[in-house]
Amino acid sequence: MKTLLCDDAPTFKLLTDELALCWIHEGRHYKKLTPKVNYHQKLLEQFLDDFWDYYRELLAYRDAPTLSTAHRLRSEFSRLFGTQSGYQQLDERKRLTVTKISELLLVLDHPELPLHNNPAELAARTMVRRRHISYGTQTIEGTASWDTFMSLVATTRKLGLSFFEYVRDRILRAGNIPSLATIIYDRSCVNCFGLSWQK
Repeated sequence: MKTLLCDDAPTFKLLTDELALCWIHEGRHYKKLTPKVNYHQKLLEQFLDDFWDYYRELLAYRDAPTLSTAHRLRSEFSRLFGTQSGYQQLDERKRLTVTKISELLLVLDHPELPLHNNPAELAARTMVRRRHISYGTQTIEGTASWDTFMSLVATTRKLGLSFFEYVRDRILRAGNIPSLATIIYDRSCVNCFGLSWQK
């Protein structure tokens, strides 16, 4: 696998050539800080405002990437996470973020990358919840069937298709709806996914 977007769990580092890290996960580390001193609370609030402002700038960059904007965002990253605040826990957390600069800023080289992986996490949680509700499956075939249909439900939803219409089209062999692989391929051509890797 060429590139994977994930949280910073070390298990993913062996799966891919390039690792992009989720900005939402990185932001959660800062939300876990619990300053006791009022001044430190204000420092953290201001930092979080700056953090999410920077995140929004990265989102804007994805829509209109330029070399000059990429340079500016790299400098801004160093300023945001390299500046000492005087609140020790915040400064320690910022130092940890700086060690992940290449993974967090991979989007500057590949603007088609998303900045977070929350939809994938939510889909995985949904599958686990449904498995718990139904008490799982009883056979290997049942597990395979369950996984196939859950994947179809998730994929059709992401593509804006009706799962039931898609399955109906397949059962009746009507051919009104192209295969999911064809739809995904067509949309990836329109969205130019992967162009930055071809440079």
